[in-house]
Amino acid sequence: MTVVVPTRDSARTLERCLASIRAQSEPVELVVVDNASTDGTPAIAAAYADTVLTGGPERSAQRNLGWRAASGDVVAFVDSDMVVAPGVAAEAAGAFGADPGLGGLVIPEESFGQGFWARVRAVEKRAYLGDPAVEAARVFRRTALAEVGGYDEGLSAFEDWDLADRVAATGLRIGRTSAGVLHDEGRLTLRSAYRKRRYYGRWLPAYRDRPTARSFGRGGTLRRLPLRESPVAAAGVLVLKATEAAGLLAGARAAGKGER
Repeated sequence: MTVVVPTRDSARTLERCLASIRAQSEPVELVVVDNASTDGTPAIAAAYADTVLTGGPERSAQRNLGWRAASGDVVAFVDSDMVVAPGVAAEAAGAFGADPGLGGLVIPEESFGQGFWARVRAVEKRAYLGDPAVEAARVFRRTALAEVGGYDEGLSAFEDWDLADRVAATGLRIGRTSAGVLHDEGRLTLRSAYRKRRYYGRWLPAYRDRPTARSFGRGGTLRRLPLRESPVAAAGVLVLKATEAAGLLAGARAAGKGER
């Protein structure tokens, strides 16, 4: 099994991420693909990875470069701000070994961070667990990646949904591990959430043109928010999602006008 980690100026979170991959109960090949980092990222990557590559311009291209250079029959894609539970690799290897019809695996994702909005994000992520409209596979059989051509390098947002759904469209099954990952949100603010979604919104029109594009409706997820147990956090999720929706729309409009 190979784990591919794309990076760019990821020094704050990268060592914890790579250490968690090295702590897997099943040995893995670790490939880091860096995009011209100017902080301590390259040195951290060199200390942990079997292979460090340089590539870009965006994470879809980095991931494709990584899996094509990998030796594993199974490839997992982990972001540099994630911490991987120790049993993920062994569970994934067992699942693919037992089921030749399995094409990909979702790794359940929760989050942590600093401040009120990071706590709100954690509540949101827990509401998404098990929702096939939101979750996307992060681990794939290498032959499935080759069949669909890997990540669409025309997308640098929504690319995880796109790849997982194209693999599923070949008739391969998408499963799920029980062990998960934690996403380090850092100090999340409404401003940073808006700006990030505005950036992602540049790829929204292109994604919506894909035949496998998902709906952005979240009615089922919102019904799972802890309205009685954590009413303030649940209300915060609604505010956060409204802010992010505004960012996505602003980014999509800018893309339509040819703006950056």
